[in-house]
Amino acid sequence: MIDLNMKYTYSGIILLFAIMHLSAIAQKKEMVKVVKIAKEKKVDILIGGKLFTSFLYPDSLEKPVLYPVHAANGMVVTRGFPLNPKPGDPTDHPHHIGIWFNFENVNGLDFWNNSYAIPKEKKSQYGWIKTDHILDMASGNKGKLAYHANWVNQQNEVLLEETTHFEFAGTTHQRIIDRVTVLTANTDVVFNDAKDGLLGLRLAHQLQIPTTQDQKFTDAKGNVTIVKGGDDKIPNGNYLTSEGKQGDAAWSTRGKWCKVYGKIGADSISIAIIDNPLNPNYPTFWHARGYGLFAANPLGEKVFTNGKSFKNLHLKKGEHIKFRYRIVVDNGHTTISTKALNGLAEEFAMAK
Repeated sequence: MIDLNMKYTYSGIILLFAIMHLSAIAQKKEMVKVVKIAKEKKVDILIGGKLFTSFLYPDSLEKPVLYPVHAANGMVVTRGFPLNPKPGDPTDHPHHIGIWFNFENVNGLDFWNNSYAIPKEKKSQYGWIKTDHILDMASGNKGKLAYHANWVNQQNEVLLEETTHFEFAGTTHQRIIDRVTVLTANTDVVFNDAKDGLLGLRLAHQLQIPTTQDQKFTDAKGNVTIVKGGDDKIPNGNYLTSEGKQGDAAWSTRGKWCKVYGKIGADSISIAIIDNPLNPNYPTFWHARGYGLFAANPLGEKVFTNGKSFKNLHLKKGEHIKFRYRIVVDNGHTTISTKALNGLAEEFAMAK
């Protein structure tokens, strides 16, 4: 607060107003443009005239995704593989594409791990999420996108209907995605307590946690890749949760938010996922892995508590459940602060 009784020099007053002006510019909201490209089954989201991300829902993918995702400075913060591999990209887990929302065990069907790599004879064990309608789009200070999709088995029988609403916003150094997803049961459905879910994001190579341990990855076809510990000099990321857990220790713990942060190019990049108090089993468990998987999973209690408790989610035909998440992508000289994330979490908790 400015003390009006204080005496300022003319140059001091000019400096003060210059600082206030620069601060206002730094926080200025940028316009969001939402553009549908129907023939490609794609919707582009541009903020400040620059591509932020694209909503992809082609028949060639087993789920809709936001891919790629850019920070406000233009840096891509999600892994390129498998859609647009970058040199040095890890090639494990081909189902990890951009940002997605699904689950490992719905009435015994695996929606999470389905990808082009699953052999045809095993596809019956996996589910698909098929987007059939773009319900709404709007551009402005906030961009809006809504879609309808069906969670189906290989016979195209619908287990769940999904309606998702996105809101996109941004400033000169920050991008925010608010996601609200409603799942309505078309038959009796059980989300069997499982590790892989629910809101997932695959990080760019730089945001992985450095490791000296050998890493072994097995893809859906059983192919094994081993990365020697210490050979990979690119990763420089770290996790931090709202409860103060860091690095690999964030995995399996609860928190109202978790962020990953590191450097891509000259800037510090932060990506945070914020849970909402109205979500089931709040605060969520963090399925945050050093190799680049960053996920919020409130429905994987058994594995995260080492078998001490479990929580299956049951929906009878016609019942529905709602999930709300906020994703914040921030860039600048330093990582976004705990205070700022707590403020964004409080704001999101109050949003209708």
